[in-house]
Amino acid sequence: MHIGIAGAGVLGRLLAWRLSRAGHRVAVYDPAAGPLARGAAGWTAAGMLSPSAELECADLQVFQDGLDSIGQWSDIVAALPGAPDFDCHGSLLLAHRGDGGAARRLVDLIERKAPEGHRPQPLAPAALARLEPDIHGPSLAWFLPHEGAINPLQLMPALHAGALGVDWHWQQPVDEVGGGFLAVGGERHAFDHVFDARGLGQRPADGPAQGCADVRGVRGEIFLVRAPDVRLSRPVRLLHPRHRVYIVPRRDHHFVIGATEIESEDRSPVSLRSTVELLAAAHSVLPGLAEARLVHADTNLRPALRDNLPLIEHAAGLTRINGLFRHGWMIAPAMTARAIHQAGISLSLSGASAA
Repeated sequence: MHIGIAGAGVLGRLLAWRLSRAGHRVAVYDPAAGPLARGAAGWTAAGMLSPSAELECADLQVFQDGLDSIGQWSDIVAALPGAPDFDCHGSLLLAHRGDGGAARRLVDLIERKAPEGHRPQPLAPAALARLEPDIHGPSLAWFLPHEGAINPLQLMPALHAGALGVDWHWQQPVDEVGGGFLAVGGERHAFDHVFDARGLGQRPADGPAQGCADVRGVRGEIFLVRAPDVRLSRPVRLLHPRHRVYIVPRRDHHFVIGATEIESEDRSPVSLRSTVELLAAAHSVLPGLAEARLVHADTNLRPALRDNLPLIEHAAGLTRINGLFRHGWMIAPAMTARAIHQAGISLSLSGASAA
């Protein structure tokens, strides 16, 4: 089939990778300047794969998609060039003594929603010290098995490079999407099927949204720091009264620090307040970060729908995917596989359905 894709974020690249491996002819259109231009929300993410922890604001379908996607990421990463980082050593929830009440309420919520075997496991201080010797300060800790992390900064270019034969059209924003066509620069391009994976791009500034009419942007802020003397083996979340602060280890003693969501469509640089609060919160659980060097700070908007749940919409010759919210990297493999299957498009030509 000849397939058109609007948007080259994580969804668009995963769709292109899957479909091209199955022998389909794929064209992707995106406003970014090139495959390394960091416009899409997928670039500004920690890559946490945390289906249990995300039950705080997600349903069991998102949880199951997260579990399924972890298995799929293992296969996808193995097939991509460059050996992108992927691990599944579990994650930690941490809280200071003064925040224990709020932390326990959140943990209780996850325990009620999570199936057996995926619920938070309380950790005594000695057990926490064995898992992560450099963590000091929190008096409460829980371990979440079956969770992990990937590195979006490695996966975005790897998915592009691995999608062989795809026709990438950069600096070409899509003006209109319809059944079997994409309109770019006033010209219509015909396809057997079209996938709209533009996120907030489905809501043009000068007109009504095309599908997913209530999509909004949720601000995310991240910092990348380097601390050669700090060791951390798995993602951690500090259950802070004002933020869900996360710390995710990356290669060569780099760490991503961020807040999971801010209800704002402001794309401006990170504020002094956010910088002080988030870095101080991270330092309160990893004191060794005091000597860390700030490498990079970034903000972006994640596409979210009214209920903060993802949505796949189908029409003749057209599939729209939107609303991945803060779950994008966690559920993208399951979402793209389901969208392709529901569209009636085969992935069996080269065994791509297994990935």
